Amino acid sequence: MKQRIITALILAPLVILAIFYLSSPWFMAALAAIVLLGGWEWTQFVNAGSRYLALIPAIVAGIFSYFWLTSTGIALEQLNSSHYAIMAVGSLWWLVASFLAITYPKSRSWWENSKLLRHLFGILTLLPFFWSVVFLRSEVMAGDVFHGAKLVLFVCLIVWAADSGAYFSGKTFGNHKMAPAVSPNKTIEGLLGGIIAAIAVGWFFADWFNIQFASVPVMLITIFLTVVISVLGDLVESMFKRVSGIKDSSNIIPGHGGILDRVDSLTAAFPVFALLYFWF
Repeated sequence: MKQRIITALILAPLVILAIFYLSSPWFMAALAAIVLLGGWEWTQFVNAGSRYLALIPAIVAGIFSYFWLTSTGIALEQLNSSHYAIMAVGSLWWLVASFLAITYPKSRSWWENSKLLRHLFGILTLLPFFWSVVFLRSEVMAGDVFHGAKLVLFVCLIVWAADSGAYFSGKTFGNHKMAPAVSPNKTIEGLLGGIIAAIAVGWFFADWFNIQFASVPVMLITIFLTVVISVLGDLVESMFKRVSGIKDSSNIIPGHGGILDRVDSLTAAFPVFALLYFWF
């Protein structure tokens, strides 16, 4: 626990500084490096003979997505149908993935023996996450250089609040398991506590960061759906690790495991939040 806290105290300020002060190209490069590391960790779930070869489809998909989404020459703060499409695909994937996690182990037989589906699941997990973060950070950058950074941090804060709220409320009140075959510690009471904590934090920071939603109900619905999907996103990675016989995706972050262990909730939260935020 001590190592976990020390690592968090070092990494958190660095992440916030990167979100606010890296230029757009450098921010995209740093985020791409994180996603690439996540892709490398995902190769363990593919059950391939070579992890290096297993990484190639994700790299190809990433390069293709870059040329596809930037080929028009339009700044990323001006979203078009292609940008909405990748956010929608990401959001749809998390609905499907959540269903797979909730119905596990019955759902296991549907995908366990397909390397193609395992590759596809990894790409659908990481690429929409990457682009959703980029789209949010690019929002009205010409008018307010920090507005997009505040949006990105806002999503991180509500997800972190949900994680903390779910942990403490689950420890105190948890009786009804969400998906015991995947993660025995996740409870309905924990989820409700996480939602309450996220709404409280989101309400405060939306006002402080001057983040405008169409209305208060839209803000509450956006936070609610984002948090529910983020919690289920954590379950999804637990499902893949369980099937692959892996405890942590790696040990690259002392006390915290791997990249996927730290961003599993965020990979689910960002596409959903971004789609709802831009749509409404």
